[in-house]
Amino acid sequence: MRTRRRGILRECQLQDLDLHHQMHNEQKSKSLSAAPIALRSQTDRADLGSRASTTELKAHPQVSCIVLNWNGWADTIECLSALGECSYPHLTVIVVDNGSTDDSVVRIKSAYPDILLLKSERNLGFSGGNNVGIRHALDIGADYVWLLNNDARPAPDALAALVAKAVSDKSIGAVGSICFYADAPSTVQAWAGSRVNLWIGYARLCTEPHGDDWFQSLNGTSMLVPSAAIGNVGLLDEGFFLYWEDTDFCLRLRKKGWRIAAAPDSRVLHKVNASTGGNRIVLDRYQTASGLRLLRLHSPVPNLAQFLFLAIRFSRRILRLEFARCQSVWAGIQDYRQTSSVAR
Repeated sequence: MRTRRRGILRECQLQDLDLHHQMHNEQKSKSLSAAPIALRSQTDRADLGSRASTTELKAHPQVSCIVLNWNGWADTIECLSALGECSYPHLTVIVVDNGSTDDSVVRIKSAYPDILLLKSERNLGFSGGNNVGIRHALDIGADYVWLLNNDARPAPDALAALVAKAVSDKSIGAVGSICFYADAPSTVQAWAGSRVNLWIGYARLCTEPHGDDWFQSLNGTSMLVPSAAIGNVGLLDEGFFLYWEDTDFCLRLRKKGWRIAAAPDSRVLHKVNASTGGNRIVLDRYQTASGLRLLRLHSPVPNLAQFLFLAIRFSRRILRLEFARCQSVWAGIQDYRQTSSVAR
């Protein structure tokens, strides 16, 4: 589902794909502010099991923001610059470098010497990379974890709006922002999330306002999650390398009785598909593998749903004579088979 995902491509399984991502030029990067983000101290820490009650009482709960980077230092620096303007007073920013093969770490640390930067030796995918940051956030006592794509630029009050929504109801397990296209800031890319058809594996991000109970999934571009919810349902499923992991997480939340919600006043600009460059062949492969896993885990009729999902994907591409994309769908099936045994 996700339009986002920024920071990742599977080198170990996708050696046959020649993926090149065009970086912003160095001159644009130099125009960004190099002042380090002030990292707030963590106070009033509580046990994970008691965080649900403690968070209700805090006027400003502690938030850790996870920004995942994979060969995307220019986008990450731009995102950090926007976070430097954040009005929320209790924010810790954690950058996770997801096994970059370029000089991302050097460039990010040069621009923000004091930033907390965790390094993975290899590309763990979107779920695995974010889980590195989430574990650290929980270790330092975060009340909420804010997952933010590195190709996103949140408004200064975006986090404050997310927190205000989250603390308004202790049953809320995740809150999503309203995302606008970075190159068309008045056009909504995603109004928080979507509904999901688990019979054919289909979801489309909505672009109009809806009540919270309408949503079945949130867009993971900018999503705030209470630590208590993570303790209850677990981390992101690392069987999803790229795409659909946000949907899986939201469906698990709902099964455990948590609500998901939108924060209409939380606005974020999003570049969309920064990690894949909009390459449909690459998108087809990841979306196929992740879509099959989602249906196996959540569809009421997984075998039938997987058959319909693949039949629709193949037939549309054949009718358009897009045979290279058919090959990519087939590659996604092979990827799914290799990862189908991955446990939660």
